[in-house]
Amino acid sequence: MSSTDPVLYQQTAGIAWLTLNRPAALNALNQELLQQLAMRLTQIQADEAVKAVIITGSGEKAFCAGADIAYLHQASPLAVREFAQQGIAVNQQIETLGKPVIAAINGYALGGGLELAESCWLRVAVSTARFGHPEVKIGAVAGFGGTTRLPRLVGRGRAAELLVRGRIVDAEEALRIGLVSEVVAAADLLATTEALARDILAQSPTAVRLTWEALHRGLNLSLEESAMLGADYFGLVAASEDFRIGTRAFLDKRTPAYIGR
Repeated sequence: MSSTDPVLYQQTAGIAWLTLNRPAALNALNQELLQQLAMRLTQIQADEAVKAVIITGSGEKAFCAGADIAYLHQASPLAVREFAQQGIAVNQQIETLGKPVIAAINGYALGGGLELAESCWLRVAVSTARFGHPEVKIGAVAGFGGTTRLPRLVGRGRAAELLVRGRIVDAEEALRIGLVSEVVAAADLLATTEALARDILAQSPTAVRLTWEALHRGLNLSLEESAMLGADYFGLVAASEDFRIGTRAFLDKRTPAYIGR
């Protein structure tokens, strides 16, 4: 791996770190970055040693400032559509990876960069981070899934206001509306995000995976169908060894040691 790669990869004790690495362009998304991100996610999904993923940006200014506007300006409509489909595919990879993915947002998360963060399980941000979908300000639409995921995170009304105005919000407002789960000082970002990942990994891997699937799939179902899906997964997880380990440990008043089966 070269330090000039658009996505840097590192693995530490079961956690894969993916760093968007175009700091001079505020880590803006281009085709090469998306291709390498997709490749790394495929590698991570197949690697049993990797239990969780943290995505962050290089430099101190931006997590990801969005799509590369210079490319969009000269690209054909068909090329723009294919580029958006490429971004959607990567975001769907993140959502369906089967392993927790957390965004460590170290600065601006705008447009396609925010859409990337929205596809992660959770988002931790520095206090100086800024968030928004400013696509309308350049005559564009949030085409990497923002019109779908943002309302599911913050509600339809709030999402509509942010999307059609292109308004940028600070970290405190992002926390208040549920866009991020935690705001920390810049010096604490990576350690806090890693601690959050390890807290998730301390739970039953089977229960965590099925909980995420029930949540993610349930959002596309009716209320009754979503609730029944949760009941189905409850029954499914009861067949796991982790379920017996967890319930026995609760009855014995001790900490369970899960095995992921």
